[in-house]
Amino acid sequence: MMPAARESLLDAAYTALTRRPWPAVRMVDVAAAAGVSRQTLYNEFGSKQGLARALVRREADAYLAGVERALGGCSDPRDRLAATAEWTASAARESALVRAMLTGCWSERLPAPTLSAVPSSSVLPAQRRADGPLPSPRDFVQIVRDRAVAVLSGPGAVQADSAELTRSCELVVRIALSCVTAPPGPGGAAGLIRDVLRHEVVLRQEVRTEST
Repeated sequence: MMPAARESLLDAAYTALTRRPWPAVRMVDVAAAAGVSRQTLYNEFGSKQGLARALVRREADAYLAGVERALGGCSDPRDRLAATAEWTASAARESALVRAMLTGCWSERLPAPTLSAVPSSSVLPAQRRADGPLPSPRDFVQIVRDRAVAVLSGPGAVQADSAELTRSCELVVRIALSCVTAPPGPGGAAGLIRDVLRHEVVLRQEVRTEST
């Protein structure tokens, strides 16, 4: 199947999910909305569970692509981390699937595909990407933290202690995730992160002063 047709099927499934609970979403309706036969849909995804995994995988990829854009959009490290936190909060606000992936809380309205990989014997060629292991909330913390560390310690970056940088990046990710379940005040996630990082710098400077 052409990539565009596959995307149309996933778009149709996502639209159906916004209108009714996943258990009530019918494969025949998804196929009709995408303008293909039900057999074509089954050929592509294998089952409704396969369609769910592909849909969740696409949302995960879109979220992580947004993280990349946020980290690359500014020059100041604090602004990059603030933008990443703001993106995390907004992505979870706009997509129930992203919110479920980041928090691990799957409502009965949503598909809840297993996080482990599907046995290779049951994987259709077009499903190999979707049938790989899906990230858990802990995985997302590590992925975003490690990507932030890589960007902020890359070429042209201000040299920083590796352990401190990793700690700060993980702190930012975990605060961003807390904003998903408990929305922050007027400054939003970005303002909260800037305040936290400012205090982090002040505290480190005080500790260094006391130790000299």
